[in-house]
Amino acid sequence: MPVKNRFADLHAEITAWRRDLHQHPEILFDTHRTAGIVAEKLRDFGCDEVVTGLGRTGVVGVIRGRSDSSGKVIGLRADMDALPIEEATGLDYASKTQGAMHACGHDGHTAMLLGAAKYLAETRNFDGTAVVIFQPAEEGGGGGREMCDDGLMERFGIQEVYGMHNWPGVPLGTFAIRPGPFFAATDLFEIEIEGRGGHAAKPHETVDPVVTSAHVITALQSIASRNADPTEQVVVSVTAVETSSKAFNVIPQKVRLKGTVRTLDVKVQDMAESRLTAIAEGTAAAMGAVARVRYERNYPVMSNSAAETDFAAEVARAVAGDCAEAPLVMGGEDFAFMLNERPGAYILVGNGDTASVHHPEYDFNDDAIPAGCSWWAEIVERRMPAA
Repeated sequence: MPVKNRFADLHAEITAWRRDLHQHPEILFDTHRTAGIVAEKLRDFGCDEVVTGLGRTGVVGVIRGRSDSSGKVIGLRADMDALPIEEATGLDYASKTQGAMHACGHDGHTAMLLGAAKYLAETRNFDGTAVVIFQPAEEGGGGGREMCDDGLMERFGIQEVYGMHNWPGVPLGTFAIRPGPFFAATDLFEIEIEGRGGHAAKPHETVDPVVTSAHVITALQSIASRNADPTEQVVVSVTAVETSSKAFNVIPQKVRLKGTVRTLDVKVQDMAESRLTAIAEGTAAAMGAVARVRYERNYPVMSNSAAETDFAAEVARAVAGDCAEAPLVMGGEDFAFMLNERPGAYILVGNGDTASVHHPEYDFNDDAIPAGCSWWAEIVERRMPAA
């Protein structure tokens, strides 16, 4: 089947929801307004149960089909949070919150899942239970982990779970997916390098942590180029360099490096953590300084299960006529925590020729709404066909 006619009828309404959310972005777990709107709409739609406060500010709606002889329970998840970016789109519905912006399209994800929830609550043309999940803090806060830790899967009896993300560069309203590892594990690190500060005119009397940090930054790139198998993926990025002095004529006592490591395999992840620590400590010692490393495993690899990926692709082909093979993505996605607890799949829906996500000129393409809503609804109706 193509895009459902009902979503063509609802398109303007769902677009209005999306643009309202876009004007009022909220970061990490501080999604109180968004969660309140979501919960109110789910109640208005007639959901059988609406639960708030899961994973701090997450919202869950339960929609029961006309029958429940199948005993199946399917979870559908959308993220709600925005990013700490100053918007530069110039749109008439641009962010009204300084320093915050929906630069990743979570406003679109939330609106599309609300649209699907409205349709499913109206029709209930399925045998089982649909659980719609609205999650905070995907952008680095681990909201998916928090909701799972609060018993999301067990409390609602979820057996499978499905997620979606818009994707600039993919043709509008089309889909792409891949089985197995899809999005990377994203680890965080901080390296404090301590030397001996002093006057910039007398560097010989110091142990310069700035020069040491430059050697460490360069040496860390050998993890990818000389320690990892060239056929495997690993990205090591130093993203911040901070010194304990802001003066032009002072060699500081300390330098702090911050960054991220991204991998798609646990063995490579283990190697990267071990080598990062050894390189930082060894390079600093060779320069007469000391390096202290803090390494945090943040989001795990997001891996689609095979059977559910095949099913998600089948639904995408029914909606859009085709479903492409998606590339590996070295970005992180905390839907990984949900896929670690239940089988399921994560799919990309095309946003067309737009600015990339996390860019100040990005905007979710509202013309993707009917396809996205249809995919959500078809996941439920095809997986749990009415008796």
